[in-house]
This record gives sequence, structure tokens and C-alpha cells, in this order.
Amino acid sequence: MKLLVVIAVGLRPKDLAHAPALRGLGEAGFVAPLDTVFPAVTCSVQATFLTGLLPSGHGAVGNGWYFRDLAQVMLWRQNNQLVHGEKLYEAAARRGVRTAKLFWWWNMYAPRVTWSLTPRPEYHADGLKKPGLYSEPPELQAQLQQELGAFPLFDFWGPKAGIASTRWIADSALAVLARHDPELMLVYLPHLDYDHQRFGPDDARSVQAVRDLDAECARLLAAAQARNAQVVVLSEYGIEAATTPVFLNRLLHEQGLLRVQETSHGQLLDCGACRAFAVADHQCAHVYVRDAADLSPVRKLLAAAPGVARVLDRAQQRELGIDHERSGELVCVAAPGCWFAYNYWLDEARRPDFAPTVDIHRKPGYDPAELFLDPKLTFPKLRIATTLARKLLGFRYLMSVIPTDSSLVRGTHGRLYDDDAAGPVFVCSDRRLAQDRVAATDVKALCLSLLGA
Repeated sequence: MKLLVVIAVGLRPKDLAHAPALRGLGEAGFVAPLDTVFPAVTCSVQATFLTGLLPSGHGAVGNGWYFRDLAQVMLWRQNNQLVHGEKLYEAAARRGVRTAKLFWWWNMYAPRVTWSLTPRPEYHADGLKKPGLYSEPPELQAQLQQELGAFPLFDFWGPKAGIASTRWIADSALAVLARHDPELMLVYLPHLDYDHQRFGPDDARSVQAVRDLDAECARLLAAAQARNAQVVVLSEYGIEAATTPVFLNRLLHEQGLLRVQETSHGQLLDCGACRAFAVADHQCAHVYVRDAADLSPVRKLLAAAPGVARVLDRAQQRELGIDHERSGELVCVAAPGCWFAYNYWLDEARRPDFAPTVDIHRKPGYDPAELFLDPKLTFPKLRIATTLARKLLGFRYLMSVIPTDSSLVRGTHGRLYDDDAAGPVFVCSDRRLAQDRVAATDVKALCLSLLGA
């Protein structure tokens, strides 16, 4: 058997009303709400899909975490070895199944994956950042970019993020299918999530993003049908309307628990010197508390903060399957409509120079404001053009066009929802496996069943 698994990020059951191709897939097979894991964020949920384990087992406790031995926060790591447990493609390979893994996370150095492709920007010594890809085998990315054009990295994340990245990934999947015909194809289509966060999940522009996603999925579904392949389309999480950013790090800073370094390019979070700080990740925040004596007062401080629904100690983390050594001593869960912003500085004049830029690796937390151009800029496109001209002339440059106003964000995710309509969805072509609900921890086993592995 052959299987295509598509992650359509942010897709909810109610979105199928605007997605005829995906709705048709479900009518022929079945559709079910997907019971995701906490935190309901990309890296954690994908690790669960691949291993069948909770974050307490696979160790991907968020999109990033505090590496205590390095005294550094690192997000968006790609190394497959950071995820513990046997992966879907490792189990399938024992039955002779060849896997192509396109843009799913944890995609570098994945054993038993025959073809892989993932974003890998090129950082030059002069400060230049260029689009790039990493692939296995190495020549795959070169072949695809020669055939399809350069991967549109700046449409994959940032103010331009949108349908162009999803379309390129769909094109690359069709090319790999045509050239190599893998038994298991894993494809990640990102752009719906961006518009749900920018505009809110029920905005007319987000509805159009659903239609655009459906058109790209239709091409993949047709290719799978031509190969007699089964199909799963699922989402990692749903999206709810965002109303209120919550600044845990500013609260900790005001109380003298968070330390910064004063530098010539702004204040930098000094993790190793902090008594407590938070790694903000959508509606989840891992709070790292250095000294046991501070644990109780920090917990009381955070529990009293508006927008915080729960503050979990180690025992309570076990309830949600996130009790792992990488987790914070405390984990905060946001209230409905609220989300945790990473901002830690108290004076906007002392913000770090990377704050108004797209810089996912230096910011010690997730920043959805990177999806926007700063509305305070009079001519933002002229500023971008001028900066790009400096880049082309070989000068160092700072693309400082991103707002630090977190109130612009209109959609969020991460907590577990009571409302299935706002949560993630599981769509499958095989009616024989129909279930009323599908758990994220069961996705690996269901995929192996569809493969006959």
C-alpha cells in the first residue's frame, strides 16, 4: 500500500465547509475531530504524530526550550535526534517502505527517510541571509529548485508569508512523487496558519486562505488517487481568536527575577543569571526557575497575572503529559483568547536590535508579530527596497520593519480546546478505519495500518 499524509496547519472541522476537495475526501472516507496534545504547537504535535508518544516521552516540549547546560534558549531546531522514540518512518522501513518527508519538522538526519527536504537559510559572514534548503540526498534540493525555481523562503515565514510557499511545497511533492514514487509521502502545507494568526480564524481573508489551501490539496489528492494511495489530511492544532497578549517576562523583570545584559545593541535576556524567566510559545510558557526557594513565590506571582489560566508544577505537568526534564519548573497555560508574548524589556528604547526584524533564532520565544509590517512605518515597502539595495551593494543591513506591538495578532493556539469546531481535524480516505475521534498519539499506528505495515 501507499500513503500520502498532509499536514494542513491550522485546519479546523468547520473550515471544511469552504474546502470542497478535502470535504469530498472525508465524505468518501471519514472525518473526525483530532484530540491533540499540550502544548498544541508545531514541533510538539508533529513529534507525537511521528512517535505516538506524549511530550513527556518524546521530549519535544514546545517549539523550543531552555538548554540549561548551555544557558541558552533555542527554538526551531531541526535535528531528528532531539525527538526520542521510534518514528513512523523507522517502523515502516522495517517493512520495506521508502519515505519522502517534505517540510515536516525534525527533518534533518532522520534515519530511514529516503528523500527529505526542509528550509535551511544561508547565513553569510557579511550578515547576508539568503533562501536555502537542506535535502537528502543533497542533490534533491538543487534538482527541485532548478525545475521549480528558488524556494520562496520569505513567503514561508515573515510579512510575506502566504500561498506561494504552500504552492511551491505542493509542486515539490508532485515532482518527488513523479520521479521516485515513495510508498510513504509526508507533506507540510503551512500558509493557512499564517492568515488565521494575522486576521483571525473566521475573517474573510482566512476563509479565502482555506479555499487556496484546498486547491493545492486537490492536486495532491489527484496524484495520490492515480497511484491508488490512501490519504490522510490532518492538522496539528486549531486556531482561536486572539484578544490579549500576556507579558510574563515583563512581570518577572519588574519583580527583579529576570536579568538582562546592557549592550550596544539593546538589552539581551541573560538566561543564566535569571532567577526566573519564561520561554513564551503561543498559549504555553515554560518558566525556568533557578532556585527552589523562588518556586512558590514565582508561582503565586504568575497565577495572579491576568490572562493566565493555570500554572503547573511538575506533578500537574504529568496530567498533561509534559513532565519532562526539558520543561520549565513551572508551565503556564493561557486563558481563552490570551497568548504569551516573549517581550522582556521594559523600555522600548532599550529593546534588542533584532526585535523589529524577522529573527526566529535569536528571539527567546515565538513572535507572531513577524507576520506583520510595522503599521507605524510611512512607506514600509520603500524602506524594504532601500534596505535590499544596501544588501545588493554588499553593505550590512538591518531589515527592521516588524512591529513590536503584539496587539496586532488576531489568532492563537496552544491550549486544549473544549470546542471541537475550533480544534484540529483528521480526514482519511479509508472508511474502514472510521472513528468518532482520533487521538494524536494514535496517528502513527493508523498510518502504519494504512500502509499495511
